[in-house]
Amino acid sequence: MACWGQGHLICMHNRKSMKRNEQNPGTQANPSKTKVQSLYTRISSVVTKKAGSPVVTIIAFLIIVAWALTGPIFKFSDTWQLVINTGTTIITFLMVFIIQQSQNRDTSAIQLKLNELIACNEKASNRLIDIEDLTEKEIDTLKKFYVKLSEKAESDNDLFSSHSLDEADDNHQQKIKLVKSRRQKTSK
Repeated sequence: MACWGQGHLICMHNRKSMKRNEQNPGTQANPSKTKVQSLYTRISSVVTKKAGSPVVTIIAFLIIVAWALTGPIFKFSDTWQLVINTGTTIITFLMVFIIQQSQNRDTSAIQLKLNELIACNEKASNRLIDIEDLTEKEIDTLKKFYVKLSEKAESDNDLFSSHSLDEADDNHQQKIKLVKSRRQKTSK
C-alpha cells in the first residue's frame, strides 16, 4: 500500500481486486497471465501512439490513393472493392480493442492523479475520491448538487469563492438548527 498526504490516506489498490483477494485468500495472480497482459499493454501502447502519428495517416491516405488508382486496371471489379472493404474492416476491428485498452489505462491513471489532488487539498471533499465507482443515479445526484453550487457561485458574482460538499453539509446543518429553533419559539 502506498500512502501520501497530510492526514490523508490513499491506498493504491483496486477495491474490486482487494475484495476478490479477501474472498479467495491464498490465490495469487497467474505469472504467465501477467506476462501476457504486460506484453499486450506494451504492444497496445506502441500501436496506439504510432497509429495516431502523421506518418501512419499519410501511409493510410497513400494506400487509399493507390487502391483508387488501380480501379481502372481491375475494371472496378467486386474483388477490387472487396480488398479495401476487408482490409479496412479488419484494421478497424482490431484497433477498437487496442485503443480501448489504451484508453482504459489512461483513464485509470488520470483518476488516480485526480484522487491524489483531492486527497492532498484540505478544502476538497474526500467523498469525491473514487467517484467513478458510483452508480449512474448517484453520479446524477452529485451532478445536481454541483449544478446548484455553480448557480450559487454565479449569484455571488465572485470568481474566487469555493464551496465544497463539507461546506454545504455545514450550511445544511445550520439551517436545520435554525428551523428547529424557530419552531420551538413559535410553539411556546
